Amino acid sequence: MNYSFEYIDIILLAMIAGFIFLRLRGILGKRTGFEGKLSEDFKEEFNKSVVKNNINKNQIFDENAKNDFIKGAKIAYETIITDFSDNDNKLTESKPLLSKKMHDQFNEALQERSKRGHYAEITFIGVNSAIIKEHKKIDQFLKVTVDFVSEVITCVRDKEKKIISGDPKKIKKIHDTWVFSRDIRSTNPNWQLVDTLT
Repeated sequence: MNYSFEYIDIILLAMIAGFIFLRLRGILGKRTGFEGKLSEDFKEEFNKSVVKNNINKNQIFDENAKNDFIKGAKIAYETIITDFSDNDNKLTESKPLLSKKMHDQFNEALQERSKRGHYAEITFIGVNSAIIKEHKKIDQFLKVTVDFVSEVITCVRDKEKKIISGDPKKIKKIHDTWVFSRDIRSTNPNWQLVDTLT
């Protein structure tokens, strides 16, 4: 008689266990991995995250980077212009700010001016505006094109100090478009002037 009660207990426990198993299966499901489709909202948020991360990895400008760059570009612009106006026939202060191509071009112009016996008088008034026209990443290089508007007083004189061009009493407004570049693999944070556009 006692054995029959034990069998009944075992059967009841098995029925309870089966019931619990069926309930859990109904609630949790039986898939071992995610087999459904991503919702459109999830995909959109995920893509935004990927784009944001890729932008950071590619070191594309954000607003802070643009502001810092413009401050440095204005200083570089003034340094290069005033260095070119010096009459020692070579670039000194601006050399680290120039690519080899631009350094050679400026030096060639200085030497040509010297051969003619001319010298320049340039007073740099200031940069009125510096606006980023374009910025892009080409391979491992960032390139930024900047439109400058500046004011200078300039003239060129000959050996007899006669004015050949310009006016030493008149402020002239100058429009320049310069292209700066930086190798993102380099530990050197400095940008260099790589081209001037007309």
